[in-house]
Amino acid sequence: MSKNKKYVMVYAIDRCVDCKACMVACKAQWEVPEDHFRTHIDEKYSPDRYTPNRKYFLPSQCNHCDEAPCVSVCPTKASHKREDGIVYVDRDICIGCKYCIVSCPYDARFFNEEVGVAEKCTFCLPWIQQGHQPACATTCLSNTRIFGDINDPNSEVSKVLAEAKRNKNKIWKLREDLGTEPNIYYVQS
Repeated sequence: MSKNKKYVMVYAIDRCVDCKACMVACKAQWEVPEDHFRTHIDEKYSPDRYTPNRKYFLPSQCNHCDEAPCVSVCPTKASHKREDGIVYVDRDICIGCKYCIVSCPYDARFFNEEVGVAEKCTFCLPWIQQGHQPACATTCLSNTRIFGDINDPNSEVSKVLAEAKRNKNKIWKLREDLGTEPNIYYVQS
């Protein structure tokens, strides 16, 4: 018996060159307002004591948490967790209360004044339903963003995570201490 699909993203952060192609592709695809982004890149410095000034780039977006605070506070259930792992906002029933924005520990949501609803990354749901990759992953020049079904052992995300474990590379998720069970994995060799 096969498991249901569960979409996740893996970031191979050693590959990110901060070209921002992911941000531009997402913004263009979804007509994100000028002041906002559904995904972004943060500059960080290595905590490794042997290379203390090594700069790296940390992509970030909605973490599509299994225990998403944004879902539990939504009074209309516009924010909800789909069976495929995607946390989604139904624009038709969002009342613009902004509770989800405040509750997100990843700062991954914004209020779209033009349409009067909360917005965030959807993993490009309409595209993936047609068998395509999200816009950010498609345009990532360095293949930093790896998207797929973690329940499929033959998917690229499953293979990348398995290889990282075999090679004892560092694998982590942001703010795991919060109990949100995020579904964005970070891999560093």
